[in-house]
Amino acid sequence: MEGGNQQRTSVLSDYIVIKALEDGVTVIGLTRGQETKFSHTEKLDRGEVWIAQFTEHTSAIKVRGHSEIHCKHGKIESGR
Repeated sequence: MEGGNQQRTSVLSDYIVIKALEDGVTVIGLTRGQETKFSHTEKLDRGEVWIAQFTEHTSAIKVRGHSEIHCKHGKIESGR
């Protein structure tokens, strides 16, 4: 596998899990490319879980509100 393909496979296999700790947590997917645009928005209520994956089209995920974010790097708490 070429170096570029190895990096691409790595990015496409990264998942994150977002658990809402309050009502109204917003999860926003942002696109790749020369212009960053919003690609998807989801609202979560307390206790709901969203599992997301970085893809060819999604380069960033923004979380607004009190939540736990789990990824390969560990657990992060947002909104406090």
